Amino acid sequence: MLELKNISFQAEDEKEILKNVNLAIDDRIVVITGPNGGGKSTLAKVIAGIVKPTEGRILLDGEDITELSVTERAKAGISLAFQQPVRFKGLTVRDLITIAAGCEISLNEACEYLSEVGLCAKDYIDRELNSSLSGGEIKRIEIATILARGSKFSVFDEPEAGIDLWSFRSLIRVFEKMQKKSRGTILIISHQERILNIADKIIYIKDGAVEKYGVRDEVFPTLMDTSRAGCDMLLDKMETEDAR
Repeated sequence: MLELKNISFQAEDEKEILKNVNLAIDDRIVVITGPNGGGKSTLAKVIAGIVKPTEGRILLDGEDITELSVTERAKAGISLAFQQPVRFKGLTVRDLITIAAGCEISLNEACEYLSEVGLCAKDYIDRELNSSLSGGEIKRIEIATILARGSKFSVFDEPEAGIDLWSFRSLIRVFEKMQKKSRGTILIISHQERILNIADKIIYIKDGAVEKYGVRDEVFPTLMDTSRAGCDMLLDKMETEDAR
C-alpha cells in the first residue's frame, strides 16, 4: 500500500501545485484523471522521488520513504514511466531491459518483453536508444522495461501519449498481465475513457487537490456528467457568438 499524508508541493515561483493530498492506494489498477495543470504529473514525480514534497509524508507498506532518492525508491519497488521517456545514448534496448530486470536474462526473455508491447524483437533488441527511435517506439520500450522489473508499485504518466492505435488497444492487456505478474498496484495518469474503464478506483485531481476518489462505478459516471456539462456550455457559448 502507498500512503500519501498531507502532501503539498510548492514550485520555485511559490505557486502551490499540490495542496494537502491524502490518499491510500492499494488496489490493482488506479487511474488519476483531471484537467490539465491540475497537478497529476507532479504527484507522479513526488511518488517516484523526482521532486520532494514541501510538506507531508509518503509511506510504502508502512515504511516512510519521503526522504528516499529515486534510486532507493526503485529498489523499494516503485517504477515510473514518463510521459516523455528518456533516451539513453550508447545503450541498446537489450541493455535497458536487462538493467530493468535487475539480473541477467536470456535473449529470449528480453525478446518476450518486447513482443508483449507489440515490437518485433529481432528489429529492436540491438537498437540503440537514440533519436532514430520514434516517440511511440521509445514509449513501448519503456513499458517493456517496467514489465521486466515487475515492481510492486508502477506509475504510468499518460502511457497512451504518442503511441499508435494498435498499441493503445494492446495497452489494456499489457496492464492486466503486468498486474497478474507482480500482484502489485498500477497507477495510471490518463484522460482516456478506455483506460478509466479498467480502473478499480479513480482519483480526480483539480487545482492540486483531490476532489473525488472512489470505485470506478461511482466516480466514472460523475466525470462523464461533468464532461457533458462542459461541452454543453461550450456549445451554448458558440451559438451565442454565432447569433451576434
